[in-house]
Order: sequence, then C-alpha cells, then structure tokens
Amino acid sequence: MMKILFVSLGCDKNLVDSEVMLGLLAEKGYGFTDDEAQADLIVVNTCCFIGDAKEESVNTILEMAEWKKEGKLKGLIVTGCLAERYRQEITEEIPEVDAVVGTASYDRIVEVIEQVTAGEQKLLYGDTDRLVLTETRRILTTGGHYAHLKIAEGCDKHCTYCVIPKLRGRYRSVPMEKLLKEAQELADQGVKELILVAQETTMYGVDLYGEKRLHVLLRALCRIKGIRWIRVQYCYPEEIYEELIRTIKEEPKICHYLDLPIQHASDQVLKRMGRRTTRQDLQDIVGRLRKEIPDICLRTTLITGFPGETEEDHEELMAFVDEMEFDRLGVFTYSAEEDTPAACMEGQIPEDIKEARREELMELQQDISFEKAEAMTGTELWCMVEGKIADEYAYVARTYKDAPGIDGYIFIQTMEELMSGDFVKVHVTGAEEYDLIGEIADEFTE
Repeated sequence: MMKILFVSLGCDKNLVDSEVMLGLLAEKGYGFTDDEAQADLIVVNTCCFIGDAKEESVNTILEMAEWKKEGKLKGLIVTGCLAERYRQEITEEIPEVDAVVGTASYDRIVEVIEQVTAGEQKLLYGDTDRLVLTETRRILTTGGHYAHLKIAEGCDKHCTYCVIPKLRGRYRSVPMEKLLKEAQELADQGVKELILVAQETTMYGVDLYGEKRLHVLLRALCRIKGIRWIRVQYCYPEEIYEELIRTIKEEPKICHYLDLPIQHASDQVLKRMGRRTTRQDLQDIVGRLRKEIPDICLRTTLITGFPGETEEDHEELMAFVDEMEFDRLGVFTYSAEEDTPAACMEGQIPEDIKEARREELMELQQDISFEKAEAMTGTELWCMVEGKIADEYAYVARTYKDAPGIDGYIFIQTMEELMSGDFVKVHVTGAEEYDLIGEIADEFTE
C-alpha cells in the first residue's frame, strides 16, 4: 500500500480542505503515515496569508524536498494558498516539486497523485470562484470529539491588506442541505463540538438565498443529536444582525463565544484598511452583544503598524482595548503582501516600531486576561475534556470560552477516569496566567 504523509499549514479552513483530501485518498485505498522516512508521497497544504505563514510554507516544502533529493519519495505535491499564488515560482525554484494544485482544485488530488506516480509533472488550477463540493467523508485530524464545519469559501470584502479574495475567489456559501448532511455524519462519528468557519461566517446565505441565513443554519444544526456545542468564528462585526444575536441567546447548544476580527479602532486606520466600521460602530456592537448575552466571550484580532498608523492611532487603539476588555485577543504586525493596495501605500512602518506596538498591546491584554481568569474562581461550568496529563491524576479541558488551538485550557485534578470528548461540570478553584485550575463539581459527566 502506498503511504502518504500530509502536512497541513495555516488556518482551520485549510485544515478542512486537508481532511477532505485525506478522505478522497482513503476511498482509493491509500495509506497514511506521520513519518517522512516511511512516506512514498508527501502533500504539503500551504498558507501564505502573511509573511510568517509564507515563510513557514516555503521552509516546509524545502524540508520535504530533501527527502525527494535522497530518492526516497515518489512524489512531492504542493496545494493550498501558496500553490495558488506562486505556482510558477514553486515549479521553477523547487524542481523537486512534482505537482502544484490550486485552491479550487484540491478535490482532484487522487488524479494528481496517479499522474505523479506515472512520472508526469502536474500543474492543476481551476476557477477560484468554483465551489468544491464532494460526498466524501472527511478524515478528521482533530481527535474526533470536535470538528470544523466550513460553511463558505472566499470573500467579497477586499480589505486593502488582504490577498484572500485573489486566492480563494468571491464569497460562496455551501448549500444548507450539504452542511446539515455533513454535520450529521460528523455527529455519527462521535463529534460533539462543531466549529463553524469561513472567511466570514456572518454573510452565510446571501449569495444563495438573497439574505443572511446563518441563524437558520444554526437552529437547524442545534437539532442534530449528539452535538453538544456549536461555536461560531470569524464574524465581521458590521454584519452581526439581530436574529443572529437572538439565536445565540436562545439556543443552549450555541457557545456564548464570538470571534470578531476588528483589526483596529482608529477611524483613519480603519478607513485605510478598507474596513466598514468606525470606532463608535465597534463600541456599539460590543455593547449590544454584552447587553443581550452578558456571559458572552469575545475574541478579536488586531493589526499593528499598518501604513500611516501614527503614535496617536496606536494610543487610541490601546485606549480602546483597555476600555473594551476583550476576553481573548491576538495581535499581528502588519505584513505587506504583494498585489494588495496597502503594500503600495505611503507611510510604511519600520519593523521594530510594529513589533514594539504589538508588545505594548499584548502586555495590556495580558493584564486584562489575568483579571478575567481570576474572576472565574468560584464559578462552575461545563467543560470538554481534551486529554489526560501523563503520569498525573489530572486532565486538560476547555470551557465554552476556549476554542481549540487558540485559547486557553482548564486543568482538572481528579481520580476519575475521563475520556477525550467527555463533558464534566467543573468548579474553578484558581487561575494561572491564561489558564484555569479546577476540580470535578459533582459525579455527573456526559
């Protein structure tokens, strides 16, 4: 049996694409390995959203190319955003790469591998506005108790710093019946938490149904037996609407958690970014969410050092973060990406200033996060078990406030035998930086 090593880089949306490809290959009888030395073929699913992601993708391809040089590989295939963006450069500069597959063609991975093993070199690209739909059951790489559900592809926002619309095409919603079928299959496999992802989830349905229907999708997903938590990510703040808030508030399966990528709070920076909100808009949206859902956990991301950002703009952003007290916050330094309007703007900021501003924001947020973690002491809440700590009577778990891979954990001391995916009620006894410490609140687990 031919064995394939899969390397998936970048965002959760890319991970879903990787899981689809794994499913397609499994249907054809291919095997998989995590060991480069045992692999007959290697597929690298790449990201190039910002400079660091691009560098990681290139370095990974070069690392895997070494195995090809040694003659141990039958093929090296590159897929994903870097493959879409730098198709010619990859084939010209890394001759060990046998195939380059664009973002709208990954469902043809079996065909590509068959051609590569037959000795052909392949460049495969489709219309980036094509929506890939398959009936294949994905192979989950997340442990099986949670899974991402990609509800749309592409983006129509065209923020001045972002290359995603050129790589992933216009916004295309996945038909609701397809999503409900996929969610049911995931539940049948034991998935208990669904994490809805897209470049922007809040616009779901506009292209297919002529109106926003994320709330309709959510209510339908809540009816699926076996699903305990539903988490929504990547909600553009200006697109949040009343019926969506009401649905999150009323449906017990939906986590009181939203990811709102706001990027900045200075009106002049927001305008240069091509964003569609002002500082006042952002304050109003956060205030409305917290009024309607008092225990909601709000995560956001910021960009520091955007072209033209003055010290006054930075101070305004600092003041905004201090005032809003987001539960979770990440900060990226601005990365000038080719073929974006922002890369050509005047007032590019030196890297050391970008980094200094990022560190200031993270230090401020650290204090906010520590205070919020301390405030959780004495509360009780349901948590999902992620796994056991080796050689200890302790487990790692997540609260509804913690998305896997990006937020914190709660560490539970207990003699009970728990399994990944179990739900257990936990009494929070303390906090340690970003993470919580707790103990079993009662005997009842789900």
